[in-house]
Amino acid sequence: MTDTATLEAATPADNDEAYLATPFVQQLIKQLRAQDTNGTWDNKSDLQLLKPYIHTAEERRALPILGDPDPETLWHLEIFYNAIAVAIERETGQMVSPMMKMSHEGFGRMVLIAGRLVVVNKQLRDVHRFGFPSLAKLAQAGGKFFDEAVMMIRTYPAVAQYGA
Repeated sequence: MTDTATLEAATPADNDEAYLATPFVQQLIKQLRAQDTNGTWDNKSDLQLLKPYIHTAEERRALPILGDPDPETLWHLEIFYNAIAVAIERETGQMVSPMMKMSHEGFGRMVLIAGRLVVVNKQLRDVHRFGFPSLAKLAQAGGKFFDEAVMMIRTYPAVAQYGA
C-alpha cells in the first residue's frame, strides 16, 4: 500500500520520483501507454503523459463548464479509475470492475466493485474540470482510493470474492 508518511517526508526534488513510484501512478502510466497502439507517445516522459491530469488554477478556470463534457476528459476520467481498479487487483488478487454512469451535463457516479463489495463509490460533479493541481494531489487522490479499497477487501474478503 502507499506509504503517505514517506511521500510527505521526501524532499521536493525527490517528490516527483516518489509519486511516480506509487502503485496507483505506476498503473495509471501503464494504462495510458497501453492506449497508444501506434507508438506516438513512446518518446514522452511519464510526467508528460500525466499532464492532462494536472491543471493549474488558471487552466481550470479557463475550462468551460457548460455543454457536454469533452470526450477526452471522460476518457481520462475512465483511465484514472481503471488504473485504480487494476492496482487494487494486483495488490489483492481480487478482480475489480469499474462502472460509470454519467449525464450529459457532467454529473454522475463511478463505482469500483469487487465481487459483491463496492470498494469505491464516488459521486462525480463538474467533470468538465476533472484534474488535479499537482502530481502530488493526483498521486494522493488515487492512492487514497487504492488504500481504502485494499483495506475494505481485506476486511471483507468473503464479500469481495466472485461466486461467493
